Amino acid sequence: MTDGDSASGEPPDEAVPQRRAAKRDLALTLIEHLEADELPLSAVIDRIETVTTSPSLTREILDTAEKRGLIEREEGRIRVRRGGSFVRFEQQVVARDGEFTCQRCGAGLSTGHFISFETGELGPFGSDCVRKVVGRDD
Repeated sequence: MTDGDSASGEPPDEAVPQRRAAKRDLALTLIEHLEADELPLSAVIDRIETVTTSPSLTREILDTAEKRGLIEREEGRIRVRRGGSFVRFEQQVVARDGEFTCQRCGAGLSTGHFISFETGELGPFGSDCVRKVVGRDD
């Protein structure tokens, strides 16, 4: 998933409420599945940016996560509240061969790793980035 922009001919997320809501829900699901107990705000934003680069949507995602009790914000740090489950790599991460660009770091990939959630699919990522996105490796 990428943000729409005028260069691609797609309207921005703000112009399509359903797409904005789908991205918000996918980012919230990712936050629910983070394996780290606490992260700097910048690290949480790094993960949200795998779903959207819209600053207003990023703020909405963080505000919604806090209202739902998924996170607590304190002095530039985010405490993740347990309750969700971790990503099960054997079941939820699918590797596909092809030509991909990592959604996190921008590297070219011959194998893309995709995280499958009920709210949608996130990726592609390289093998290291997929672990960082879910907080397994920092």
